Amino acid sequence: MELRVLRYFLEAAREENITRAARKLHVSQPTMSKQLKDLENELGQQLFVRTNYAIKLTDAGLFLKKRAEEILNLSDRTERAFRSLDTIDGGEIHIGSAETEVFSYLSCAFHKLQLTYPHIRLHVTSGNLSDLTESLDTGIFDFALVSDFINTDKYNFLDLPMVHHWGIILRTDDSLAQKPYFTIDDLRSLPLICSRQGLSQLMASWFGHDTDQLRVVATYNLIFNAAIMVRSHVGYAITFDNLIPNIPGYDLCFRPLYPLKQSTLKVIWKKYQQFTPQAAALLTELRHTLTPENIHSNSTSLNNIHSKKTITKDFTDI
Repeated sequence: MELRVLRYFLEAAREENITRAARKLHVSQPTMSKQLKDLENELGQQLFVRTNYAIKLTDAGLFLKKRAEEILNLSDRTERAFRSLDTIDGGEIHIGSAETEVFSYLSCAFHKLQLTYPHIRLHVTSGNLSDLTESLDTGIFDFALVSDFINTDKYNFLDLPMVHHWGIILRTDDSLAQKPYFTIDDLRSLPLICSRQGLSQLMASWFGHDTDQLRVVATYNLIFNAAIMVRSHVGYAITFDNLIPNIPGYDLCFRPLYPLKQSTLKVIWKKYQQFTPQAAALLTELRHTLTPENIHSNSTSLNNIHSKKTITKDFTDI
């Protein structure tokens, strides 16, 4: 498959019309139609269903669309990386991240890098573990910030000096908001809103083989959407602490699980990865940010760590 033909295919898929796509790419409609037909013959699959006025992707077409976006994105990134090999300033860094306040360490490291290289650009994509590692493996991301277990045979990593405690988000006017904490047994009778990653991994470790008995009414990828569902009485969202959207009128609260369930956070990257100068510079700055003296000089981190110790102390008195 040629990159040029993949661009034809992707534009046609987005426009749902070959004539409009050809016009946007400044090629003739017969040329584009022939190239797309040749692509179908090459792959042995029908990619479009054609009508008089539009085209629709088949299942094979939808699969190729996702792969074409990844391939072209990686190709474009590679070209930009080569153009910036001689200088760090002006290049790009791509990071995939779970939703977590611990991202502040990466943000702080990038800010320090900005002071020396003001034209450098950071791209951040949120996602769950499977999404992040897939994009890391294919070279779309330079780094990923993930929670809990990783394959140390496949990835290098840096531990981040904070942990997240798990609990639920609920409405402050809910009668259960009077509870100081929730147990695993408490969750069995509640309508739960779970992250897709949490549903398949952490929930299984908490509940064993009983996950089929849980009332999972919705799943989410981004906690902001989960908070909206909680506010709309859909259910109770299972998530990390310190992630409730700080929006006036939302009236949501967090209650931890007891016994405490916690997750550690890591920045990971592929073993034997050849970094761009920009990514290598960020990793160097991040290592510096994570030295003990810099961690303890960060008042925000100290406040966060203190709040987590307070939670633990409170539970020892129960």
